[in-house]
Amino acid sequence: MVMTLTRAAWAHIVPFALFIVLLALRGAMPPEGFGGIDTRWLYVGQTVAVGALLAALWRQYGQLTRQNLPTAQEWLLAVGVGVVVFGLWISLTASWMLVGKPVASFVPLNAAGELDLRLVFFRLLGAAVVVPLMEELFWRSFLMRWIDNPVFEVVDPQRVTLKAVVLSTFVFTLAHTQWLAAALAGLAYAWLYIRTGKLWTAVAAHAVTNGLLGAWVLYTRQWTFW
Repeated sequence: MVMTLTRAAWAHIVPFALFIVLLALRGAMPPEGFGGIDTRWLYVGQTVAVGALLAALWRQYGQLTRQNLPTAQEWLLAVGVGVVVFGLWISLTASWMLVGKPVASFVPLNAAGELDLRLVFFRLLGAAVVVPLMEELFWRSFLMRWIDNPVFEVVDPQRVTLKAVVLSTFVFTLAHTQWLAAALAGLAYAWLYIRTGKLWTAVAAHAVTNGLLGAWVLYTRQWTFW
């Protein structure tokens, strides 16, 4: 039987798919660039393209409408979870907690070894704004509910099954080098979404984690976390 995806499903999938395709394109190019193209600027293009696509599809994201905004208490809970996940992310770095060897894929320094503020801006914009929106729409709003029902829009996030949480988190983990940190992060964001029933809490927690991680990377210059 052929499974047909709804329009809403495509709206949740396509930005993520575009991100992955552009990520693969960057990964296929040598670190020093190719044909005079600095691969770091491909990340800028990736951020702009995916951000523009999310904006164009915004009306398809019913869970991100104004009436689905969290309460003040829920915002604070999301921030707290984001801070905890950040702490776990920079701590769970033992070799057995990693798949492969992390590399510094994005070093926003110019030829003089100084920060290129343009690259820093777009890296933080991508990590703390575009990625949390794009990933939470795909991993939690779509995939986790789709596992329970292909017509995922009818699934109440507060009633998703344990199977859906585990399977969606497992696939989320496969997309990260730090598998243990990613697994805990995925479970934390899923828990927030289920507890509040509001996708914004998962987005906010993810944004806090990535924003703090970006600030920490810039402070410590441990580029392998980028």
